[in-house]
Amino acid sequence: MNQYEQQAYQEMLDWEFNILKKKNTFQQFSKKAQNKINSYIPEKAHQIMTEAIKHMVQTTLVGSDFTTRKNQDVGELLEDKEALLQQKLENYRKTAMVEGAGTGAGGIFLGLADFPLLLSIKMKFLFEVAAIYGFDTSRYEERLFILHVFQLAFSNDNKRREVYHLIKHWEEEKNRLADMDWRDFQQEYRDYIDLVKMLQMIPGLGAIVGAYANYNLLDQLGQTAKNSYRLRVLGRKEVQGE
Repeated sequence: MNQYEQQAYQEMLDWEFNILKKKNTFQQFSKKAQNKINSYIPEKAHQIMTEAIKHMVQTTLVGSDFTTRKNQDVGELLEDKEALLQQKLENYRKTAMVEGAGTGAGGIFLGLADFPLLLSIKMKFLFEVAAIYGFDTSRYEERLFILHVFQLAFSNDNKRREVYHLIKHWEEEKNRLADMDWRDFQQEYRDYIDLVKMLQMIPGLGAIVGAYANYNLLDQLGQTAKNSYRLRVLGRKEVQGE
């Protein structure tokens, strides 16, 4: 590994440590409260939400793959790839901020529209990241990896540790994954962003909350994506002793 890769590897280890460390009491209480609320939601409602988000995500995956440039103008060095990734992240964060401020300013009705709009921005960004690192997003296994990166970014701590294991050992685990657990996927994502999105619907406050929240959600996704692909790229180099 060169100097940049060694630094990136250490950053990746720090990121891994934060995922694996024991969560605090407030996070445990928060998750229990969310589970309690979810238990009051009728099963039919859960099924409807699961199917709605499944179709929404699948549609976004197809559109994102179609519009993503497969051969990015980037060198072979990890440093070059991540410099381009940072540029893309800054652009997507700005887009998400504008979208969040616009829908937040419109109150509850436009606030509801923010969910699919932000979801499409996030998915498109992940396709861009995959292409930068040289992975073919037309392959089913790479789209499945993208969905797991998304889930890793927006889940509670216990679920994050579970998904992290899949991503860290992707080459061994991918063959046994036929599809996403869509019920799990939608519930984790919804629980993660519910409070922020409710605040975004408050007149007068929504625009500020929407812009700030969307910026940070994209930033969180960017860091998760970068380190998830580092696991694959640098992990491979570690095995090969480069």
